[in-house]
Amino acid sequence: MNRRQFLITTGAIPLAAAPLPAAGPGRVKLGIDIFSLRSQNWTPFQSLDYCAKQRVKVVHFSEPRFLGSLEPDHLRKVKARAAELELEVEIGMGSICPTSKAFDPKQGTAEAQLTRMIAAATVVGSNIVRCVLGTAADRDPGPIEKHIEDTSRVLHGIRSRAVDAGVKIAIENHAGDMQAWELKSLVESAGKDYVGVCLDSGNPLWTLEDPHLTLETLHPYVLTSHTRDTAVWNTPDGSAVTWVRMGEGNVGIDDYMKRFVELCPGRPLSLESIVFGPRPFPWRKPEFWKPYPRARASEFTRFLEISEKGKPVPDYAWERGKDLEREDLEASLQHVRKLFSI
Repeated sequence: MNRRQFLITTGAIPLAAAPLPAAGPGRVKLGIDIFSLRSQNWTPFQSLDYCAKQRVKVVHFSEPRFLGSLEPDHLRKVKARAAELELEVEIGMGSICPTSKAFDPKQGTAEAQLTRMIAAATVVGSNIVRCVLGTAADRDPGPIEKHIEDTSRVLHGIRSRAVDAGVKIAIENHAGDMQAWELKSLVESAGKDYVGVCLDSGNPLWTLEDPHLTLETLHPYVLTSHTRDTAVWNTPDGSAVTWVRMGEGNVGIDDYMKRFVELCPGRPLSLESIVFGPRPFPWRKPEFWKPYPRARASEFTRFLEISEKGKPVPDYAWERGKDLEREDLEASLQHVRKLFSI
């Protein structure tokens, strides 16, 4: 699916106000989501070489296109090169919800697509297959509960394949499709033994949700992650949200990452660098809330607290160019390395 089809939501539980223990260098499993390098048009081998030079531990091929091919011989070569470079590989795909607007039926049924990716994961050495339900477009007219049920049904249909292969399905909180509590319900409905979460730190803001709340709600289910910073501020109609380099936002991303390392030990902290925005959320208009009939006011106030403290940032174009795209990612990597002394 085209990740440019982003979209909205709310919900979850406050983070405990406990001191943040220091996370030692050995406890941070730093990775890169290759979507961060989407404009480079690299082969998977070029991506692996680049990631090795950046001294990360995990390379997350979040979409099949970044792998180049799912042919077993090709995947074995990718696995071999990753092993040479001492890199772990994760792979992913798009929507697995047959009723989502983001689902691509041309690729086969959802079950067939997932089965194909599970097989690819076993060949390339990935312990997970990252996927999504859809986008915020699935909330209108909705209801999102229907799509959650359909996704759960698909997951039940491939359970034995995933379990037999030893591969877990990591569902991302993606592009405003689900609030944290809704994704939690999907995981528990499908089965925690083979389904978990790809936790994205930027997407909660597209659901009018505090990312710290999202982490606190979903951390028991986290298998992997997409991590980036976000800027949020008030507008006459509501709020605006834009993604920025690490350290340039106002959501407390440093505390978020420290807490992630504590709550999700051993799970990859993979950067998905996207500098893009702003996206308006006109929540002051009554019609805005129609797709969110179960929004929780106590949770929305967490988002408001962040928005009220924010200031506008420049309007960055989606197409950043190859050089600037790498600069964005490398600046964010540098910020994380300094934070954790790695």
